[in-house]
Amino acid sequence: MAMDGKKVAFLVASEGIEQAELVEPWKAVADGGGTPTLISKEAGEVQAFNHLTPADTFPVDVTLADASADDYDALMLPGGVANGDTVRTQPDAVALVAAFAAAGKPVGVICHGGWVLVEAGVVADRTLTSWPSLQTDYRNAGARWVDEEVVVDDGPFTLVSSRKPDDLPAFNREFLGVVGG
Repeated sequence: MAMDGKKVAFLVASEGIEQAELVEPWKAVADGGGTPTLISKEAGEVQAFNHLTPADTFPVDVTLADASADDYDALMLPGGVANGDTVRTQPDAVALVAAFAAAGKPVGVICHGGWVLVEAGVVADRTLTSWPSLQTDYRNAGARWVDEEVVVDDGPFTLVSSRKPDDLPAFNREFLGVVGG
């Protein structure tokens, strides 16, 4: 899928990001001709994990204070329990997610990355998937949760969601198809 210079914001916490859920979509975007950008609360590096084991670090390209949905074509929310839980507590992150949704820009989310979608109030009447432990949170926020490899919901903004690292090939195919057109 050709991304034709599309810019994709990857929003993460300073640590706890599930490495595969950051690296594999990032590579897919870049290999497709897009430009991925890593956004986090603070400058420096973020720490990824392979489940609970520290993995690689990655340099932050743009801080949350300097990030704007206007500068990107789509948003990607990688998972990781600590990552998802931390991002949803950051008001600037919640505001950025809400801005992408309000602008009608596509959002991709994997595993625990979607907690910030609940905080931003953008999942009501949407169908999505995630790691199973989030299903009650989504349902309480008015979403329809399903246990599927990948779900594409074409609501006010297109929402592409997956459950776990094993789903990444299907997720990447659908996310790039949505963003690349």
